[in-house]
Amino acid sequence: MNALSELLNLPDSEKKTRGLVHTPAEIAQQPETWQSTFDLFKKRREEIRDFLAAAGLAVDPRVRPTVCLVGAGTSDYIGHSLAYLFRKAWLCEVVAVSSTDLLTHMDEICTPERKYLWISFSRSGDSPEGVAVLERACKRRPDIYHLVISCNANGRMIRAHAGNPQVLSICLDDAVNDRGLAMTSSFTNMVVFGQCLAHADDLGRYEPVVFQLVQAGKSFLPVAADRAAALAKEPYARACFVGSGPLRAVARESALKLLELTAGKTLTMSESALGLRHGPMAALGEDTLFVCFLSSNPRVQQYELDLLEEIKNKRLVRTRLVVAGSGGTASNSFAEHRLAPAGPLAVADDYRAAVDVIFGQLLGLFFSLRWKLQPDCPSPNGAISRVVQNVGIHS
Repeated sequence: MNALSELLNLPDSEKKTRGLVHTPAEIAQQPETWQSTFDLFKKRREEIRDFLAAAGLAVDPRVRPTVCLVGAGTSDYIGHSLAYLFRKAWLCEVVAVSSTDLLTHMDEICTPERKYLWISFSRSGDSPEGVAVLERACKRRPDIYHLVISCNANGRMIRAHAGNPQVLSICLDDAVNDRGLAMTSSFTNMVVFGQCLAHADDLGRYEPVVFQLVQAGKSFLPVAADRAAALAKEPYARACFVGSGPLRAVARESALKLLELTAGKTLTMSESALGLRHGPMAALGEDTLFVCFLSSNPRVQQYELDLLEEIKNKRLVRTRLVVAGSGGTASNSFAEHRLAPAGPLAVADDYRAAVDVIFGQLLGLFFSLRWKLQPDCPSPNGAISRVVQNVGIHS
C-alpha cells in the first residue's frame, strides 16, 4: 500500500477530523477523469469547431485572431502550460494573460484594431476578477469571442452569458470541481480539455496521447506519493521548482500547491532552468528541496543537466529531485532522486503537465500534514479561501 492509499483508506471520521475528506481523493482520481474529459470533448466537438470557425480560426493563419488564454492563479498556469501547444496547432499568436492583469489593464493588453478570441479557465466560474473582466469585455469589446471552460455549471461566468452567441461555455464533469481548497483535478482536467481543444481539427492524433497520459498517471501516482511522503519527513523549509518551456508552468503550479497547502510555512519559488542563475539561485540553501521537471527535448535537457551539475558542485541544496518523462537521464548522478512513470512517457513536453504536476500536488498534501494542517482547508487564519473573496471591482 502506498502513502496516498493509506490516506484514502482512513476511517471517514478520521478523514473529517484531519481535513482529508476531499484532497487525497481528488488527487488520486485524476488519471481516470482525463478519459472522461476527453469523451466530453468528443461529444461537443462539432459545436466547438463551429464556434472556433466563427471566431476566425478557419481562415488564413496570417489573419487569425490573437488567442488569449485567461485565468487567475492556478487557472492562469493552465494557460501557460498550453500556450506552446496552441501556437503550434493553430499557427497564430497565443498569449497566456491573467484575468487579474486584464481587469486592471485590458485596454493596454487588447489593442483596438486587433481581433481576439479569449479562452477563459475557471474552476468555480465565480472568482470576482474572472466574472468582472468577462462582463467588461463583453460590454466594451463586443467583437471578442469567448470560450469559457469551468467546472461549475452554476458559476456566474457560465450563467451570466447564456444565450450570447459570442460566448460558448463548457462545463466539465462535477467530479472534477474540487471541493478542497487547492485545485488539483480541476487543473489537470482543464489542461486535458485545452489539449483536446488544440486538436479540435485532428482529434484522432490526440487520442493515443490521452491514453498514454492516463496510463502514465496511474503508474506515477504511487511512486510519487511515497517519495513525497518520505520527503515531508525531512526538515525542508524551502523548495525550488524548475521547468523549461511548457514545464515552467508545472513548476509554477507545483510551487503554488506547496505554498498554499502549507499556509506559507514552506516557502517556495519557481524559475526556468536558464533563468535561475540570474539572481534567484541566491535563495537556494541547505534547507531547500530542489525539483527539476526534466525536459524530454535533448537540447533543452542539456541546459537542465548543466544546472543540476552546477548545484551539486556548489553544494547549494540538500536534495535534488528530477521528474522525468521520456528521454530521462542515463545516470542518477544528476540528482539524488529520479521519478518517472513506469516506462517512457512518449509524448512531447507540451502534453506532460497533467502527469508531472501530480508530484507537486502530493508534496503539498504531505507537507501540509507535516505542519499539522488540514489539507482540505489549510489556511487557519483565513488568508486564502477556495474562491477568492473581498475583491472590490472599480470602474
